[in-house]
Amino acid sequence: MKTYLRLLGFARPLGWVFPQYAGLIFLHTIFRIVNFTALIPVLQILFNLNTERKAVTTLPPFSVSDQYFIDVFYYYFGSIIQAEGKVAALYFICYVLVASVFLSNLFQYLSALLLARVRVNTVTNLRNRVFGHITSLHLGYFTENRKGDLMSRITTDVQQIEESVISTLKVIIKEPFLIIGYFIALMRMSAELTLYTLLLIPISGGIISYLAKRLKKRARKTQQSLGRMTGILDETLSGMRIIKAFAARSYIMGRFADEVGRYGKQNFNIAIRSNLVSPISEFLGVLFISVILLIGGKMVLSETSTLDAAQFIIFLILFSQILNPAKAISSAFNNIQRGIASGERVFEILDTRPRINDKESPRDADILTNAIEFRGVSFAYEKKTVLKDIDFSIPKGKVIALVGPSGGGKSTIAELIPRFYDPIEGQILLDSTDIRDISLKSLRQQMGIVSQESVLFNDTVFQNIAFGKPDSKIEDVENAARIANAHEFIVQLPDGYHTFIGDRGGKLSGGQRQRLSIARAVLKNPPILILDEATSALDSESEKLVQEALYNLMKNRTTLVIAHRLSTIQNADEIIVIKSGKIIQRGTHTQLLESGGMYNKLIKIQTV
Repeated sequence: MKTYLRLLGFARPLGWVFPQYAGLIFLHTIFRIVNFTALIPVLQILFNLNTERKAVTTLPPFSVSDQYFIDVFYYYFGSIIQAEGKVAALYFICYVLVASVFLSNLFQYLSALLLARVRVNTVTNLRNRVFGHITSLHLGYFTENRKGDLMSRITTDVQQIEESVISTLKVIIKEPFLIIGYFIALMRMSAELTLYTLLLIPISGGIISYLAKRLKKRARKTQQSLGRMTGILDETLSGMRIIKAFAARSYIMGRFADEVGRYGKQNFNIAIRSNLVSPISEFLGVLFISVILLIGGKMVLSETSTLDAAQFIIFLILFSQILNPAKAISSAFNNIQRGIASGERVFEILDTRPRINDKESPRDADILTNAIEFRGVSFAYEKKTVLKDIDFSIPKGKVIALVGPSGGGKSTIAELIPRFYDPIEGQILLDSTDIRDISLKSLRQQMGIVSQESVLFNDTVFQNIAFGKPDSKIEDVENAARIANAHEFIVQLPDGYHTFIGDRGGKLSGGQRQRLSIARAVLKNPPILILDEATSALDSESEKLVQEALYNLMKNRTTLVIAHRLSTIQNADEIIVIKSGKIIQRGTHTQLLESGGMYNKLIKIQTV
């Protein structure tokens, strides 16, 4: 119930929606009951029963009660019979029925429109909240959780919530109104017979409730399986070249088929239980009507009973109508269990707190005037230590290069500066200010990052370069592209700067994608630059163009370079050699060559 109410919290702003909805449903219920109770005098006329005992000879004084409206109806009904006969009375009742049915359906339609507004508000607010929260989470969250499962929660689980939880609001609010209204009408016809029905209904509710509880656990397993399936699909589409290159199609199909099989099995288990609801409800409904028919029939045949045959027929009709909303509620309850299982998976994301946050009153970052300094910095991914007691500084306007074997911690150092992660020990200072005291937004606004993997979006060239600066002018974007050696190939594209580059920039070569990334950093014009192996995945011709673009970008900027190809960082102001999370050498290119050690060894390996 807690999860359900929490989901409904996303329906805000509600204002007068729920009061209006309740009022419309109330009116719909009233006219729905009138549709059936108006048949009583029809049956009394057709069966030639005594209608005089229901006659009202004088128009009653106005009062807010159901009895007033009943008396008014029978006053006009009796007057028409006396003045014009029973056939005219039948016409009168038919007019009442048509008007009642029209009004009942009109109020039902208006209530459905209000509920549609609630549903749209809820799903829109939930999707926006989940997406916004995911973008606020720390990078470590995305390495600890499968991307496919996250995608499934944002798309499939939210869709399941819309279909099962929000769509059942109609049933949860409307059907109880109908049931209460029907029971009030039944009580007015025969309180004794209605009490028998009240004893029978809870039996059906208990059975349906038991089945629904069993359903929730299965529904959660189904959604988890769907998340794994989405993950396999995402990996397959992203790695299609590798799958084909290694002739691994049968292997990946086997993985997908196994997960599809598990998903199918879970769905079948759900079907076993959910499909039991309808036949059980129908059987119990017929059983209850048979019991009421037996008890009520004896009452009608008894001379002491106030219940006549016409009333008893309408009583049975109304009681059968109770079974429909009762079955709708039981079916909705089953659907809600599936939606709640999805809601819990979505709330697991929303309840995850980002590990990297601003302090309560962070300060804005000032333009760097002195240096970025690492003081005794250590870091670990969960229990695996990656950096140990790192000390070095990046003076303003200087180029510092990090080199060393793979897995040594170079990229981790680069990711600590913009606070993608926080060190477990030590400090990183920006002009003597701990970066944890600076707001994340202003800190990252000082930095431009170009990594080995060019992260581009399925949008135009212009929008990819202007990413983060949507108000940029075309002249500024073109100027940034020229500095990044990208303008020449861009103008040759079909639509120039307005060409869509495909998913992850798939319509461009590796060198072209990288130059767009550099152009993006140029347009941002950051005082601090982080280059993480920006040329390591390029061929020689592309590397030359990209390297020239990087030199243009690095002018007059404070730069940290992570280099795989050591030939690209020989002019750095200082080269720091990292191995197993520790600094083992530092100095200029010439000094390190003279001192031998790891750097000299790496140089020889690359020049062989």
